[in-house]
Amino acid sequence: MAEITLVEAITQALAYEMQADPNVIVLGEDVGKDGGVFRATLGLLDKFGPDRVRDTPLAESMIGGLAVGMAVQGLKPVAEFQFMGFIYPAVDQIINHAARMRNRTRGRLSCPVVFRTPYGAGIHAPEHHSESTEAIFAHTPGLRVVIPSSPRRAYGLLLAAIRDPDPVIFLEPSRLYRWAKQEVPDDGKALPLDTCFTLRVGTDVTLVTWGAMVKETLEAASKLAEEGVNAEVIDVATIKPLDMDTILASVEKTGRCVIVHEAPRTCGMGAEIAAEVSEKALLSLQAPVKRVTGYDTVVPYARLEKSYIPSVERIREVVHLIMEFA
Repeated sequence: MAEITLVEAITQALAYEMQADPNVIVLGEDVGKDGGVFRATLGLLDKFGPDRVRDTPLAESMIGGLAVGMAVQGLKPVAEFQFMGFIYPAVDQIINHAARMRNRTRGRLSCPVVFRTPYGAGIHAPEHHSESTEAIFAHTPGLRVVIPSSPRRAYGLLLAAIRDPDPVIFLEPSRLYRWAKQEVPDDGKALPLDTCFTLRVGTDVTLVTWGAMVKETLEAASKLAEEGVNAEVIDVATIKPLDMDTILASVEKTGRCVIVHEAPRTCGMGAEIAAEVSEKALLSLQAPVKRVTGYDTVVPYARLEKSYIPSVERIREVVHLIMEFA
């Protein structure tokens, strides 16, 4: 079995589900002929035709509205926004309509739509192409927010998102699109939503992360192991709703918690996790909960973005700080 990248796993999952379910429709800017800005939909137009792979005008509000309309009429649209910084014109449709549809109709209608978008820094692009504003959607009742961090998880989680009867925001870390390859069986097996994945078992500190920061966090854990610190690494994967049971069980074992995310610090998901850990695992903590995050600024251009993204060294420094806490 050939190894594939994360973006190829996205394509594979879309093709599988479109073959299995004729109600699955892909739409967005340049998703057809060009295969999407990162080529995540490459080849789908040839396989499934223009009725199921729809190029749209450059109008994100329209994309959001079309997707909601399709979903409430029995289709399963997968709508792509080219970058997270372009999703905001569709926020009215996503928050005021997709997220509220089940409640508004008292369960008579659901809205099985997936809103996909590349997100995050690290590709040397202007700020509208580098945003990590997942907390906006995680704060919104009625939405799931899912963030894969490997080819296998991208494949399984996207299948689960398409099959979910309610709206899912599916954020794809653009920095990881072609970072690594894995064997990904094209077997149609979905991974569970709303569940953390423990990527590394440890006893000294719990490192909680998601998306592109899984890369740096695992690298930091490897370096910490060489320095005598045994870190457990948890990939949250679904940041809304949060699987706090897995996180709390880990913290109760290790006694220490560091949360790593690329998004700005203030009101980020790290603050929510830190609050939950402090409220529910206080007596297990041997040190304060710490966060390693992006900054409360627009992502800087080009080479400066490396200073914005939490580094392996920043993670290591914080871990050593709490290991010395008495």
